[in-house]
Amino acid sequence: MFKVKLKTNSDTLEFTANEHNSLMECAQDFEINIPSSCRNGTCRTCMTRSKSGVVRYDIGWPGLSREEKQEGWILPCVAIACSDLELENTKAYQI
Repeated sequence: MFKVKLKTNSDTLEFTANEHNSLMECAQDFEINIPSSCRNGTCRTCMTRSKSGVVRYDIGWPGLSREEKQEGWILPCVAIACSDLELENTKAYQI
């Protein structure tokens, strides 16, 4: 289990992620909404900045450019935690 801190516009939300489910699924278990549309890594609605930590993807090519990945952008709908994470998404909120 990994600890995730998600900074929003007004708060820092915390949840626990596992190595089997997407970050979005894990956040929803803690009543945290990360806006999304496709949930398969193509629409980019859920783009979130990772400030620290490591994620992996089970899909071959998530909808991010090489440059976006280097800048720390991830797609929580398909990203799976591999460590504790510090994330930033101004559109996320507690349900």
